[in-house]
Amino acid sequence: MTIEFDDSDAAGNKISSKGAMHKWLSVVGIGEDGLSGLSAIAFTLLSRSQVVVGGARHLAMLPTDDFREQLVWASPLQATVDEIIRRRGQSVCVLASGDPMCHGIGVTLSRQIPISEMTVIPAASAFSLACARLGWPLAQVETFSLTNRPIASIALALSPGARLLVLSADRHTPGKVAELLTQRGFGSSLMTVFERMGSESERRIEGVAAAWNAADLADLNTIAIAVAADRETLLFPRTAGLPDAAYRHDGQLTKREVRAVTLSTLAPIPGELLWDVGAGCGSIAIEWMRSHPRCRAIAIERDPTRLQYIAENASTFGVPELEIVAGEAPEALTNLPQPNAIFIGGGVTAEAVLETCWNALGEGGRLVVNAVTVESEFKVLQWHDRYGGELIRIGIQRVGAIGSFQGWKPLAPITQWVVVKR
Repeated sequence: MTIEFDDSDAAGNKISSKGAMHKWLSVVGIGEDGLSGLSAIAFTLLSRSQVVVGGARHLAMLPTDDFREQLVWASPLQATVDEIIRRRGQSVCVLASGDPMCHGIGVTLSRQIPISEMTVIPAASAFSLACARLGWPLAQVETFSLTNRPIASIALALSPGARLLVLSADRHTPGKVAELLTQRGFGSSLMTVFERMGSESERRIEGVAAAWNAADLADLNTIAIAVAADRETLLFPRTAGLPDAAYRHDGQLTKREVRAVTLSTLAPIPGELLWDVGAGCGSIAIEWMRSHPRCRAIAIERDPTRLQYIAENASTFGVPELEIVAGEAPEALTNLPQPNAIFIGGGVTAEAVLETCWNALGEGGRLVVNAVTVESEFKVLQWHDRYGGELIRIGIQRVGAIGSFQGWKPLAPITQWVVVKR
């Protein structure tokens, strides 16, 4: 048995004998049924708090004679988070919709306040409630929150038979989602919008995306999508090597076969960051991010037209959060977060590009360079002599017209250097 003795620091905050501050912040999930739906523990935490934080509709659930200090979420949200942190050591209770750790305020607070100082009491999330009403296994559903993400984020999950649950930003989100589904060839998908789940005024609206016209919706709503593809819809796998024709580009594109090999040597791992230097139309960075939702990438490109292509392609392929840096390497690489892997598809002969990229990598970082010209190949060979790694020669031939006949036409051969920094 461990016994802890209370003490206080200079600011009056309670500190245990182990040096850890007591749990002063409670984050309580609450449903549309209000205070009556709280568990005994949640109700006790709320009752004993000195400060209550929440949205206007949450604070309206409190009794009219509750005169404790109340903080309503401000815009930007960080202003209220700062106010909560300023009250560290007081008893503070945050009321949150549903499960605070499911795309909720609990996630935001835990990034800035140690979980050892927090008590989180979840209620049923909107996703759990929707699955209960639809009979969907939650473990087989892809979930999204569009409260602070682009709608194009759901595009990566669009495939026949997929089931998606989406937290809306407001009453306009379902219409925008229906428009995206229709534009991408999934207008046959069945959409179900749930409002105020768990309350007496709960409502359910259903319709096909292509014919969606529901306008009188509540701002607080959740969308369930049973994805169905139209007959002519072109489907894209999540594996590397998407068709060249699917990208908008001006010719500066790593060709499909070479791209597949390049992604295999880059070897994306969930949570890792890629620099795509001289990104062209962004195909390498995009397919790196498509490999897993936690893969991140930065596309560095100087040409204004190509920068626009990168943004359009990222949206089309469901990774609109791809970071795009306008500028020329190596200057544009200054102050970027440290990458786990770097791909250089062009500009390797430019002054100090290889040096800057190599220095940016940490131990175990991976560098992949595709060289096409004699000059770039010569530089790659020099660096291979210095740092080792693996050299690969990639030669691709495609069938093309030769007069009235068909013949093999070779693409420009690629010398690929792959090295891990030790």
